[in-house]
Amino acid sequence: MSRPGRAACLLAAALAAAAFCAGDALARSYPFGPRTRNVNDLGNQFVPFHAHLWDLLHGRAEDGLLVNWQSGYGASFLPDLGTYLGSPFALLIALFPRDETDLAVYLITVLKIACAAAAMTGLLLACRPGRWWAAGLLGASYALCGWTLADADYNPMWLDGLIALPLLCLVGEWARTGRRFVPGVLVVALAWTANFYTAYMATLGAALVLLLRLLLIRPPRRQALATAGRAALTTALGVGLAAPLVLTVYFGTRHAYPGRARAFTPVPAEDVLARLLPTAYGWGSPALYVGTTALLLALALPFHRAVPGRVRAGWTALVLLAVLSLQWAPTHLVWHAFATPQGSPYRQTFVVCGLLVIAAWHTLSYGPPGPRALVPAAGLFALITALAGRSTVLRPLTWPGSGPAQRPRGAGHPHHDVPA
Repeated sequence: MSRPGRAACLLAAALAAAAFCAGDALARSYPFGPRTRNVNDLGNQFVPFHAHLWDLLHGRAEDGLLVNWQSGYGASFLPDLGTYLGSPFALLIALFPRDETDLAVYLITVLKIACAAAAMTGLLLACRPGRWWAAGLLGASYALCGWTLADADYNPMWLDGLIALPLLCLVGEWARTGRRFVPGVLVVALAWTANFYTAYMATLGAALVLLLRLLLIRPPRRQALATAGRAALTTALGVGLAAPLVLTVYFGTRHAYPGRARAFTPVPAEDVLARLLPTAYGWGSPALYVGTTALLLALALPFHRAVPGRVRAGWTALVLLAVLSLQWAPTHLVWHAFATPQGSPYRQTFVVCGLLVIAAWHTLSYGPPGPRALVPAAGLFALITALAGRSTVLRPLTWPGSGPAQRPRGAGHPHHDVPA
């Protein structure tokens, strides 16, 4: 990567980490104030699991990887390890004192968000050359999307999917250009080992991006088939390397006590549109906010004449189809591995947020859009706000709010979420 590329990644990581911590400081949330983060799953499962991992890494546990006798009257631990602690970031818990596990989990969360910002920035510059600082700002917008702040920062294992999406898209680029086969396999394996659940969603998103790239570039048929073959082989080998852990989790989940059966019910369209706006929050609706600037750039893409027509049409169509797929039951099941999850039904939202940011980058990388693009984009933005006006997820600060992503009101009270 060039020096401007490295600078862009560092800028994105620093901005994302600083903004996330500043939001918690303003909210007086731990570790910057008295308000605890350890409610529901974070306090009852994820932090205790990290504490148990600390015991294992330091040789102080009275059990091993198979059984955790510290959970209730004893519970199998290997499926929990694969589901919640498979990320390499989890090993950082060993560097902290055991009585600072809360702080360690928070810092790991911040580090994951920073890495997601850097990874998306690298992907943007790999897709299209452009101003390094603009790529860094959009990378930070992706890492601080509404899904991160409303859902994933209290489910730290999901943040590995936030990192995986741009990395898997890069693997698709390597497959397209016939480069870095072995690193691509390792990236896929690492993503699926870190958190197979969100990695599955990220893999679907990366496949859609690669398919669109091929449709836009229009390589010879033989070359396109070779690209698809390389991508499929890379994915299969990577998932195969992660299979020992993934299969353990799968069979452990299959034999676990059955949860509640739940049918998917889409939220009203005005709620979906409202979640594109700042500070809107509603449990059970897709947190699509990526920043007002990034949204305006994405809305300007169809009207930006400097962008080739096929690029405008392709990325606009992909974003629209991805948003619509949130609301249709069959595609909802595909996104969630054919099982409606308990808790939040829109866990794939980070993929749509990533597509919005990539579309915004295509608008900007061809040159700043002029009035002919920005005026209709502003009109679409006004239409979105008007249609969202009836939504109950809006807050008083939604209307004056703009700029970098903000923590949605109510995000300090996470709901009970467990993997499907």
